[in-house]
Amino acid sequence: MPEADDDGKNFHAGVPAPSQGFFLKGSGSLDWGMSNRLARVFRPDTARTVMLAIDHGYFQGPTTGLERVDLNILPLVPMADALMCTRGILRSTVPPSSRTPVVLRASGGPSILKELSDEQIAVDIEDAARLNVAALAVQVFIGGEHETQSVHNMTRLVDLGLRYGIPVMGVTAVGKELTRDAKYLRLACRICAELGAQFVKTYYVDEGFDTVTASCPVPIVMAGGKKLPELDALTMAYRAVGEGASGVDMGRNIFQSDNPVGMMRAVIAIVHEGKSPEEALEIYRSSKGAPVGQRSGR
Repeated sequence: MPEADDDGKNFHAGVPAPSQGFFLKGSGSLDWGMSNRLARVFRPDTARTVMLAIDHGYFQGPTTGLERVDLNILPLVPMADALMCTRGILRSTVPPSSRTPVVLRASGGPSILKELSDEQIAVDIEDAARLNVAALAVQVFIGGEHETQSVHNMTRLVDLGLRYGIPVMGVTAVGKELTRDAKYLRLACRICAELGAQFVKTYYVDEGFDTVTASCPVPIVMAGGKKLPELDALTMAYRAVGEGASGVDMGRNIFQSDNPVGMMRAVIAIVHEGKSPEEALEIYRSSKGAPVGQRSGR
């Protein structure tokens, strides 16, 4: 029987419906599905992320620390807010029961033996949807030999991502001939954002990084880069988020550490808990031999 529309209902006519904004910079006009995916990569309570990058093999093969992803990396995956990897590693090694969102490497082509900027889109958007990824990552070589091609790769992927509700992270590449300074990173990050990337991954620089994040209208995630001493890496992460980064995407500085679990915990403490580099270093040191824990605050 249909329910009678009588006077017993309370429609709260005097209470306006909330107008909910989105917690990420520059993301207030995205579709629900794309916003939902971004909320899996970035913690809504901090608007930040700690991503674990293990996609290095897509151009340089079995990188030190990634020789056996099943042994060295899988214990770290539950601790990360997101895992950045290739579809080959995802299907062959990461268990489908994993609850960690995936940022899928979607560009590739040349190896370290060739010109790296000569990349193409390397993943079909429907395969990305089948893999239930939270975002796609594409390398953009501003100033590189194949700059226009790499930018077109990103814009094509952005169009496809908008069709399927999958956000795209533009990754600013820095080759041997490209200057790594705030002026260059402002240019590269702004171009990625202007042409549609929903968030951007770039490197930290000691001078002017705050101008890079301020001039980019979408979230910036700091790339970990080369292996550094632990305190230096933690200090870099601390400064980056303090100067406007919405988190970090670290690889070598975690899986090439002599205590990867401790390093993950230390980076999480900086990004999500506001710990100082010195406090985080103590977490790193005290975590040796400790069991791997699940993510917190999700």
